Amino acid sequence: MGQMIIPPAQGRALRVASSETLRITTPKGAQAADFFAFNCANVGEWLSPNHSWVFTRHVRPRKGDVFLSRFRRPMLEFIEDGAAGTHDMMIAACDQFRYEQFGFKGNHPSCAANLENSMRRMGLQIEVIPQPINFFTNSAVLDDGTLVSPPNPVPPGAYVELRALMDLICVTSSCPFDLPVEGWTINAEAGPTELLVEWS
Repeated sequence: MGQMIIPPAQGRALRVASSETLRITTPKGAQAADFFAFNCANVGEWLSPNHSWVFTRHVRPRKGDVFLSRFRRPMLEFIEDGAAGTHDMMIAACDQFRYEQFGFKGNHPSCAANLENSMRRMGLQIEVIPQPINFFTNSAVLDDGTLVSPPNPVPPGAYVELRALMDLICVTSSCPFDLPVEGWTINAEAGPTELLVEWS
């Protein structure tokens, strides 16, 4: 069994073999985990929440769901949910431009940059930032279609566990979002915290 701590606002990649399990924990709670996965043999095949929810008929990840690649092939099974279903598959990975849209001046860490840097550390270059699964992320669609992120209720020690269905490169980002935007909490008000990733 292996484990790593992902520092606050940073991301890390690891190889997960088919049939291995991956557990992601938010030790302090309320920390969004942007999760990406790629086929080890072809990084042009990545996990696609959009293709997955058409298959599962549900826009929120649930225990027992199978997540598909953009080629509609099974990549991961969601085998344990220790966060009471507080997850999202609709919010795109934060990037420099989103922070600028919110009025931030200067460079800001982001899940998009964390993904690119994590893949580069493995000697891999990607051309697209896929839509992530956002574990431990509280979102809701209001009756008028407005997308909001209410205060994050995920408790300390909450976790998810996944089983790989092919050889994968998995990237997890401790979302760096820390701006005081009304209706868009994402993380705990205290700011980004670490994540624990374990695999076996």
